[in-house]
Amino acid sequence: MREKSQDWHRADIKSALEKRGITLRDLSRAAGLSPDSLRNVFTRNWPRAEQIIANALETTPDVIWPTRYINMPPVPAAESPENNEN
Repeated sequence: MREKSQDWHRADIKSALEKRGITLRDLSRAAGLSPDSLRNVFTRNWPRAEQIIANALETTPDVIWPTRYINMPPVPAAESPENNEN
């Protein structure tokens, strides 16, 4: 199987969010950022913003922006609180 290495187009990201009833502005505000902050993710690497958007889409940043994560090890899924013994 060929590995997909092309980043999602900004319209695809916005559309995927809108299908879930979310806008970038709403997501920015919910994260405690100014309303237009998350738009910067389309022009520069910003791991925090990438993670916020990926979480909203129930995926990981390396799926949306594979070219930004080519040489990085995969990010493990966050452990659920039930799995924490401490």
